[in-house]
Amino acid sequence: MRDGATALASGLSETIVQVALPGRSYAIVIGEGLIASTGRRIAQALPGARCAVVSDENVAALYLAPLKASLEQHGLFLGEAIVAPGEASKSFPVLAKLSETLLTLGVERGDCVIAFGGGVVGDLAGFAASILRRGVRVVQVPTSLLAQVDSSVGGKTGIDTKQGKNLIGTFHQPSLVLADTSVLSTLSPREFRAGYAEVVKYGLLGDAAFFAWLEQNWTEISSGQGGKRRHAVETSCRAKAAIIAADEKETKGTRALLNLGHTFGHALEACAGYSDRLLHGEAIAIGMRLAFTFSVELGLCPAGDAARVERHFAAVGLPTTIASIPGTKPAPDDLLRLMAQDKKVKGGKLALVLVRGIGAAFVEPDISLPRLTEFLTRECGRR
Repeated sequence: MRDGATALASGLSETIVQVALPGRSYAIVIGEGLIASTGRRIAQALPGARCAVVSDENVAALYLAPLKASLEQHGLFLGEAIVAPGEASKSFPVLAKLSETLLTLGVERGDCVIAFGGGVVGDLAGFAASILRRGVRVVQVPTSLLAQVDSSVGGKTGIDTKQGKNLIGTFHQPSLVLADTSVLSTLSPREFRAGYAEVVKYGLLGDAAFFAWLEQNWTEISSGQGGKRRHAVETSCRAKAAIIAADEKETKGTRALLNLGHTFGHALEACAGYSDRLLHGEAIAIGMRLAFTFSVELGLCPAGDAARVERHFAAVGLPTTIASIPGTKPAPDDLLRLMAQDKKVKGGKLALVLVRGIGAAFVEPDISLPRLTEFLTRECGRR
């Protein structure tokens, strides 16, 4: 991250996207300068709730002071728990230590945990909140692009194991999401690009016009000029909110579309040891390109659409091939084994989100494993 001293803007406008769930709808508030008003907003949304903040070392160094001041102004601050940055914190040992810390801080059933960071912190803190005292409320304050457009919304929480990513977790919807877009200016270019992959996902799975807009405007989104970055965040959040409202726990097939590229991508992350060799968004970019290419090979998708997707990711600076992953390359058998552990497996059958074109994703519930093995073998050998 870059210096955060000037990142907290004092913008007045904000957008509210509602996640409409029966009896427990919640707001995603999107705007600049929201961190400074967190205390007031939580006091209004959750009267009487005190707050324990979970963050990582990088985010805490930049932004914990103003968040803490806002909470203290309203008498809400219980304390903080700081974890190491990176995917390795999504583990049983870190979860256990975090849970003990939250109990020591005095978090009660009527209080809340604030997940203050990127996707790792959101998943970890959300999971801890879901099991602490059999469930306390969580407020997501995402600080990365990936978290603002994806992981902070929808209630999926979890940790990783050697068998795969997010295989241990719960559904635990937040009570409130505060997406302060001014903090995105402190992300490194690589972190921002990784989050941008999840923005592109919404165009590829169901909104071809949005993908075309991204093709035309990605440079302004990256630079933060002209309000286009915020528009990308808002559009992504609206798309995810609609999908969550239609299929909260992925039982109807609609929410599964959000997994476009993820079965491939999660396997690649596991092979890379959940390390900085391959960020989550980078893995998902490769995974989405693989999903499009595989769909072309199955005769489902025009080759021109797959080429467009690969071209766009390359232009942005995102990886598109397995060969582009630094270090030891995964073997096809390893990828297949990890994909078979994925949460999309049902009755021993591997489901994949495939496409009929840009904006036309669907779930194929029974993938031919021999065909997939041949495909992965070719892709692992591609240079």
